[in-house]
Amino acid sequence: MKNYNFFTKIFKQLSTEELENYHRTVFMYMDTPFAMEKRIEYYRTQLRCIGKNIKIGCDVKIINPQYISLGNNVKIGNNCVLVASSEKGITLGDNVRLKYGVYLDTETSDTGYIKIGKRVYIGTGCCLHGHKGLEIGDDSLLAQNITITPFSHKFEDPNKTIYGQGGYVRKVTIGRDCYIGMNVCILYSADIGEGSVVGAGSVVVHTIPPYSVVVGVPAQVIRQRGEK
Repeated sequence: MKNYNFFTKIFKQLSTEELENYHRTVFMYMDTPFAMEKRIEYYRTQLRCIGKNIKIGCDVKIINPQYISLGNNVKIGNNCVLVASSEKGITLGDNVRLKYGVYLDTETSDTGYIKIGKRVYIGTGCCLHGHKGLEIGDDSLLAQNITITPFSHKFEDPNKTIYGQGGYVRKVTIGRDCYIGMNVCILYSADIGEGSVVGAGSVVVHTIPPYSVVVGVPAQVIRQRGEK
């Protein structure tokens, strides 16, 4: 026999704290203008800094909001995840747009941070890490499904687990006015110079000079912007 009021009975048994968690979950998932307004109202009490005209979509997960700062006109799409493990945290400048499913993670509790400049666009499904820091300059555009990982595992000793050997880590910088094509992977050893373009599907393992156009695996400079 079907039990049509099973969850209704459970709801009546919830404590005050559990009821708050329930209602918070409902409003975080609800796709209405009213729910978004209430999400913003809630995060104004939680985030380190939050500007004007903010939009936060459905099912957005923000871990340690006290370490996260949002400028004016920031738009965070549905299903994004922001994890700020350190006090340096995550900073999104004015007019930053995070599309559906963007994942930002500072990773470490002491040195990690992510700083994204003004008017930066980050496309659907991008996964960006900031173990020792990740900085993206103003007006840069990141297409879909880009991975930036400033960490590379060591694996020289076959008698030890790869996890147990640690890794190489450093801050990674992407200059202003760059365009990173879809499915690009940028490793810990690479910075992207100002004004550069990285072709779709490239794997960047070395620092790219300013205003370069690079493609391939590994990515190689094929010309400079402005050359005929």
